[in-house]
Amino acid sequence: MHDLYAFVSGPLVWVAFIIFFGGSIYRLVSMAILAKKKDGVVFEYFNFKYALRSIFHWIIPFASTNWRLHPWMTIVTFAFHIGLIFTPVFLFAHIILIKESWDISWWAMPDGLADILTLVVIASCVFFFVRRQVLPEVKYLTSTSDYVILVLVALPFITGFWTYHQWPESTFMGILHILSGEVMLAVIPFTKLSHMLFFPITRGYMGSEFGGVRQAKDW
Repeated sequence: MHDLYAFVSGPLVWVAFIIFFGGSIYRLVSMAILAKKKDGVVFEYFNFKYALRSIFHWIIPFASTNWRLHPWMTIVTFAFHIGLIFTPVFLFAHIILIKESWDISWWAMPDGLADILTLVVIASCVFFFVRRQVLPEVKYLTSTSDYVILVLVALPFITGFWTYHQWPESTFMGILHILSGEVMLAVIPFTKLSHMLFFPITRGYMGSEFGGVRQAKDW
């Protein structure tokens, strides 16, 4: 078990990061080439003013009409993303590991807050799962990969919560926590999770088109 832990917390970490960064660069470059090929003037009318205006407007809860039309979805979506991003970055246990490896550290959130955000992420995944089951228009567009992605996102948080609270088989769950986190990181560029890479670009593109070309708001 010790050798397995050393493997997943050592070489596999580097593999996951290499795949993530390499895959992200590949997807971004290939998307830029495809955009230029499909629409030759796509970069010419890209306007940073309207792009940033659109991006910042859409990351504010209830600022857009679509956010206001679906209040529960808006609340869950923003809570989910806050927990998904801030928990692993500002978790004390993660910061300690980085401190030991590279001698750098930053502010850590209280463990109680980390617990709450972890449960928020898990509950949000359940919400998204049920939503895909009960809403016909969403269920129609749902594929098996969507459920797999939900599991991949939820698993690092479930296993991390389990490991932190030292429940039975916490050693095994700790290994599964690291492994599931590495898998999630590695698949980001190649699945729908890649929206984290493309959101600023697609939203900036739409903001530029609406603001600079159509002289209208995109929210």
